[in-house]
Amino acid sequence: MKLAEAKIRKAKPVRARTAKARTPPSEPPRRPPPPEGAPAGLVKWTLGVIGLGALLMLGALLAFYPNADGPGQGALVEFDAVAGTSADDLAEALAARGAVGNKLLFALYLRARGGTSAVIAGHHLLSDALSPRELISRLERHGQSKVRVTFPEGWTRFDMAKRLETARVCTLRAFLDASTDAALLRELAIEGASADGYLFPATYELEADADARDVIRVMVREFERRYAQLQDKHASGMKDLGDSLGWGRKQIVTLASMIEKEAVVDDERPVVASVFVNRLRDPGFSPKLLQCDPTAGYGCTLDPSTPGCRSYSGKITHEVVADEQNVYNTYKHTGLPPGPIANPGEKSLGAAMSPALTRYFYFVAKGGGRHAFSESYTGHTSAVQSGRDAAP
Repeated sequence: MKLAEAKIRKAKPVRARTAKARTPPSEPPRRPPPPEGAPAGLVKWTLGVIGLGALLMLGALLAFYPNADGPGQGALVEFDAVAGTSADDLAEALAARGAVGNKLLFALYLRARGGTSAVIAGHHLLSDALSPRELISRLERHGQSKVRVTFPEGWTRFDMAKRLETARVCTLRAFLDASTDAALLRELAIEGASADGYLFPATYELEADADARDVIRVMVREFERRYAQLQDKHASGMKDLGDSLGWGRKQIVTLASMIEKEAVVDDERPVVASVFVNRLRDPGFSPKLLQCDPTAGYGCTLDPSTPGCRSYSGKITHEVVADEQNVYNTYKHTGLPPGPIANPGEKSLGAAMSPALTRYFYFVAKGGGRHAFSESYTGHTSAVQSGRDAAP
């Protein structure tokens, strides 16, 4: 027993070992588990298909949509583009006017092309049959198709405006507004209230959906070119008119417009011019009334509300020539009218620059496009009666 006890006393106490705490290794963030029952590979495949489909749809949009037919059959669409508008707003506005069928696709196509920054603000003349590519080209005014337009001599700006709209160059309203734009008239050095008289009658190659101001610039430049040529040819006649009557370009163009509306055959144009000039020059002819029917008719076109013009339908009546409120009525107002009453051609301009040397003060139509000219009122009365007797 003692020996056993001694061994027990000599035995070293056993120390308890403590385990060192270890930092668990960092783990990457876990992805959210796929939907129950859907393997992760299937999700990736589905997203890929969706992305590919979107790319294919965009490719199809860019390949086929731009040249697709418009929603209509070719009806005219007047549209006012606003600066700074968004693709969505532009598509919405065009759809409301009937020029766009699918506004969402059109807005997407606009964005694919770079947005609306190149769209020209202002009035546009479009069609509901234009493809999206053509429609945007019109709105950006580049690469438009050309339109051949002819204007006869003697037409007014009102006549020209109708033809331009029919030809789809610009709207009637836009052209008429531009023809009286004060800033544009100053730019073109036109003295007067409108561009009438300076819109040279000729054949032009114009752009579809053009800016009406640009159309007027083209026509006035052609007038200036022709006028300069005639001015050199008729320098002595123009000097005589300037010395005797104090006339400049405006008065000559005004007289030319009256000749254009009165004369039919070319050889009579200088003679018709002489009648009007003789009345203004001769001190014995008084009052200086030119008594030109077309001037009164033009006044009715400008202001149909004047008393004598309320029943005007293109024919000069007693009520028309008796109306003193019509400022273009040369039966009531002396001298030339306030401005040109039409757009004359070269022959009438030349006749106005160099009137014939005659003693005529009167003329009346006698049929076949020709006139009977008289030096006295008695002779004129006789010619008028002869014309009535010869009438069927």
